[in-house]
Amino acid sequence: MYLAYGWPQSIPLDPDNSDRVVLLRLLGRFLLAVCPASLHLWSAAQHRVRLARSDRSPESLSAHGYNAHAVWSPDAKTVAVLTSSFYLYVYKVQHLGKQLIVGGKQVPGLCLASISLIITEKVPLANGVAITSNFVCDNKSMLLGLSNGHVQVMSWNAEFSDSFKLGCSVCSSEKPTAVIDALVFDPASLRDNTNARPAPCCTGNSSIVHVELSVKLRLLVALYSGCRIALCTIGKKGLRQPGSIRVERWLDTDDAMCTSVASEQQILAVGCSRGVVELYDLAENTRHIRTISLYDWGYSVEDTGPVACISWTPDNCAFAVGWKFRGLTVWSVSGCRLMCTIRQTGSNSASSPMVKRCTLKFEPLMGGTSHIQWDDNGYKLFAVEENLSERVLAFSFAKCCLNRGLSGTTYSHQVLYGDDRILLVQPDDADELKILHLNVPISYISQNWPLLHVVASNDGMYLAVAGSHGLVLYDLRNKRWRFFGDVTQEQKIQCKGLLWLRKIVIVCNYVETSNTYELLFFPRYHLDYSSLLYRKPLLGRPIVMDVFQDYILVTYSPFDVHIFHVMISGELSPSSNPVLQLSTVRELSIMSPKSPPVSMRFIPEQNDKEVLKRDTNESYDLLSQQPSSLKRRVVLSKRFHGLTMVIRVCRCGTHHMEQVLLSKRIFCSWIRSLSLIARCILLVFFQTLVWLLVFPRGCPSQLRSFHALSLHLKPKQYCIVYYDISFRGTRLMKLCAWQICQQKNLTSLTV
Repeated sequence: MYLAYGWPQSIPLDPDNSDRVVLLRLLGRFLLAVCPASLHLWSAAQHRVRLARSDRSPESLSAHGYNAHAVWSPDAKTVAVLTSSFYLYVYKVQHLGKQLIVGGKQVPGLCLASISLIITEKVPLANGVAITSNFVCDNKSMLLGLSNGHVQVMSWNAEFSDSFKLGCSVCSSEKPTAVIDALVFDPASLRDNTNARPAPCCTGNSSIVHVELSVKLRLLVALYSGCRIALCTIGKKGLRQPGSIRVERWLDTDDAMCTSVASEQQILAVGCSRGVVELYDLAENTRHIRTISLYDWGYSVEDTGPVACISWTPDNCAFAVGWKFRGLTVWSVSGCRLMCTIRQTGSNSASSPMVKRCTLKFEPLMGGTSHIQWDDNGYKLFAVEENLSERVLAFSFAKCCLNRGLSGTTYSHQVLYGDDRILLVQPDDADELKILHLNVPISYISQNWPLLHVVASNDGMYLAVAGSHGLVLYDLRNKRWRFFGDVTQEQKIQCKGLLWLRKIVIVCNYVETSNTYELLFFPRYHLDYSSLLYRKPLLGRPIVMDVFQDYILVTYSPFDVHIFHVMISGELSPSSNPVLQLSTVRELSIMSPKSPPVSMRFIPEQNDKEVLKRDTNESYDLLSQQPSSLKRRVVLSKRFHGLTMVIRVCRCGTHHMEQVLLSKRIFCSWIRSLSLIARCILLVFFQTLVWLLVFPRGCPSQLRSFHALSLHLKPKQYCIVYYDISFRGTRLMKLCAWQICQQKNLTSLTV
């Protein structure tokens, strides 16, 4: 889960009275902004510093035109710029050796740079052919779309190959077998579980308006002006082999404007002219997943305009959407709105702020969004306004601490962390949520920015925090930090994972000299190698780790599971000499898995079997009195629930589970003060609904109801009626008015 906090920062560009930015790209700790007449290189790390700037001369602008398209090489050493007169400029980015001094100290990795022009070439285009799409690139080559439906491939040394058409056996030199397997996919038919039908792949005279490249998936996505999307595979050598690029499938849409690929989740996001985003599952035959829109919040396409750009977070668990006319919104994959710059003033489009621009002139991105880009850790979202491009806005985000699984404990506060701070979300005396900002000491974060891992102890009173190097601990009760006494020991630790085992913090350390991984067991009271309790070498880098009681779960790629047991002899205190022993109790290897797990958790045993049996019988009695369609849906929910909670191989299971637990916690806190509910049990969840079994207070024991809460946290609540009685909240956000309706005698009760 991502949470936006604070005011957005502003990075000035001074684009010479221009009203647009050609390219906004972030690689590593550097941010590149290409304007029509200049290039700007900024530091995107802890300190915002402009490192280099290159301006084009007036003679160059008049002879070759202004910058129209640009692309930055993956190694951040070369920038290619295409002018409006179709001239290709190739710039070299070179970092100088002298580090900058900020606050009297040298900042690691922060030094000035230079941007120099090395190549100028005219793009060889046929008569009447223009470049109509953006750039995509890999390490060796670049690709862009043309107005005649062809694509042009060129190298970083300005070497051009012949243009060719994608997936057309008539116009392309490819063999016919390369396009026989081309399929067309209709989202409506896919939702009806019908098979895709073969279709001709020729796009006629449609131009290519947008291209997207996923090097990891070896996938090229081409969007045509006729709103058809070509999904193409590329060879192992990338774009430098144009003959290996062939269309595998076609996706028909009515109003596609832009696309974005989530390589980790294998999801294709398609932005539409009607202001919505369609999500498709690339791993399941381009199946339509869901539609994302602001319609439920009272905004239509007349308010926001069409979708202009889409950008995924590095972990592909959320994505940002920018609209042409107004606003920026961040969504989770499951469809939960995480942040929105558009102010909420009404429940329908007629009362939306679109008609009240004069009163909301301080709203960010009021004139629309032209470019958005996440940093490498998902802490910053950079955006450029459509009609106000002399600056770049940087929005700050905090991520949820996902260390607590089913075996964890529910705390009185929620832990989130940003690039240099920890956010504690907890209720105050008036049961209102407040956010406490806990800044990491500057002595640690200045040398080890950004924060990479934050984990809470079992009792929730201690936090273990790790940046690029080292480790620090924080005592929430006494409000004290604990550091390594020896800085050289701190710099030897590159934390790749953190766990708490009672009063012991477990660090998954990467040893750079030997390219190995190990588990380090430090006591909570002393961070020093002299107090190290145990060192366990690992077979490789763990992809999943968890702890429960005295057991540690470590999973390697692709699916090798090791479970260790920890035994401690002696008292964990500075005055004693405790001894820790680690033994392997189980090893499991799953051969040829479809995909490695993204999360695994220990599930504690149910000690009270009578309570478990009673709850199971009650649930069965309720299900036995419901229609068969409802029974099938609940059973399917249980199956999905079990898969997600045990292994959670599904792509959005981890964040989905966090939203489920948070929804139940919020629901219970709302109704606790009203004393309406005697008991509330979280049964199952399915897609974006949380199913709760509710027992009303003051009613016969057989009166119960299922409540399905939407994870979108909309002002809606869906109820399924039992024994002719239903409880319906008039507003989900404020459960202050309830109605008890009986079939024979209608009565109303307001609390």
